[in-house]
Amino acid sequence: MSVGWQGGWQGWHRSQKAPIVFAALLALLGSGNLSTAIAQSQVPKPDLTQNPKSKIQNPQIAQSPGSFCATDLPGQLDALLNAEPVPRSRWGVLVRSLDTGKTLYAREADQFFIPASNAKVFTTAATLTALGPAFRIRTSLYRDASDRGAAEAAEAGQVRLRLVGRGDPTLTTAQLDALTTQLRAQGIARIDRLTVDTSYFQGDEVNPNWDWEDAQAGYGAPVSSVMVDGNAIALQLVPQALGQPLRVVWRDPADGAGWAIDNRSRTVAASEAEFTAVRRAFDRLLLRVGGQLRVGSAAEPEIIPVTDPTRHFINRLRRSLRNQGIVLGPVAIATTPTRLTEPEIASIASAPLSELLKPTNANSENLYAEAMLRILGAEQLPNQSANSLSAGITALKATLTQLGVSADSYAPVDGSGLARKNLASPESLVETLRAIALTPNARVFRDSLAVAGSSGTLQNRFRNTPVQGRLWGKTGAISGIASLSGYLEPPQHPPLAISILVNHFDQPVRTVRPTMDELVLRMARVQSCE
Repeated sequence: MSVGWQGGWQGWHRSQKAPIVFAALLALLGSGNLSTAIAQSQVPKPDLTQNPKSKIQNPQIAQSPGSFCATDLPGQLDALLNAEPVPRSRWGVLVRSLDTGKTLYAREADQFFIPASNAKVFTTAATLTALGPAFRIRTSLYRDASDRGAAEAAEAGQVRLRLVGRGDPTLTTAQLDALTTQLRAQGIARIDRLTVDTSYFQGDEVNPNWDWEDAQAGYGAPVSSVMVDGNAIALQLVPQALGQPLRVVWRDPADGAGWAIDNRSRTVAASEAEFTAVRRAFDRLLLRVGGQLRVGSAAEPEIIPVTDPTRHFINRLRRSLRNQGIVLGPVAIATTPTRLTEPEIASIASAPLSELLKPTNANSENLYAEAMLRILGAEQLPNQSANSLSAGITALKATLTQLGVSADSYAPVDGSGLARKNLASPESLVETLRAIALTPNARVFRDSLAVAGSSGTLQNRFRNTPVQGRLWGKTGAISGIASLSGYLEPPQHPPLAISILVNHFDQPVRTVRPTMDELVLRMARVQSCE
């Protein structure tokens, strides 16, 4: 059995392709897309490639022993884990040959763990398999003939349009401008009635399984049929004179309209510690600001999720139309699916799925993963979409089962891994990694993962070690949980599929990660002795 990318794994590695540079992602950020920005709760700032709750740092990694035969790997890994490097923690580890599936090491590999962002492995593998790498998310405008009086309105020269959103998490204000420019080019100067169709996604916009604090953070933005700028808004906290509250500055002044601010922050002396905390209420436009910054220090950026994604989108669209000189009349919101009979007159499309996977996996973008899961449900099970989240999970499991992943080895409740009710075994992750590696989409999937010492959430790990450039992985970290799964190419052994899941520790994740990294370093020293 051989891996699915051109020339096999070894052939690919010899080509020494340069690491992926996320130019498209940086372009989105530059154009105002906030979906990849992460709310920060403390300063000094945590590693932005991880969930802010993890507070991961970059400790030095101990030197690993020399090469050894695969039969000695269990002894090497057990010696490390049996020493209980992190008291009372629980470890699940699985190492298998990518080509043959032979198990080199297993520790609680068939048991359930909370996977954190390793859940994105399931989401992205299933979405890529079901929808294909060329799939794009389309936002469309149609002439609207769905309501009574539409024919008479058309005869009277009125313009009635329907905008249909299909859950594009990458859509930016700049792209909305491109959409409205298309209307202006057609001579449309007034929209007498606009219907915003949000029926593509059904059910809760915020996953009910998410922790309260996550749903208030930028990395926990709501998921909706129409989204713009990551369903989040940006602001800064600016130090003032000693003893004064920090000043709240909205990146877009229009975003601050209507917000009340409960500001309990303060500016402190240069000798004091710095930290910030920004939360919003769920039932009204109330921003709670706490913490402290030193006098004269730099402003602290913050991201908060929008409270009403559809209204946020409409406000952005209305402004874009106004900038084009197009007058917008009444706006209605349609939540029930309607059969479209009129031709599309304007549209914008996302980048292909092959590109969207990169920030989803390499940078652990939660909103992208959540949108993908719901899109998977809407596309695969259009008649079962009363709850898009449930439909997505059903479609995910059906797709991975077809690939050979045991359905009872994992139990997802979201697409991103933010929920602590997600369950997965190391075996389920390794099965998924091996399964997708044997398909025509193998290269696309592998290229979406972070590269050790080079890119994404692994950029600052494994530098100047034998693992640098030889591990393509998906990381995960929330309080008390850490994970790492992916493909490892030891210098003297055929490639491996690995998974490390760690649960139930009460220390910062930075105290767990050195042991995880040492496990990988020892795996990389395996050699073929047969």
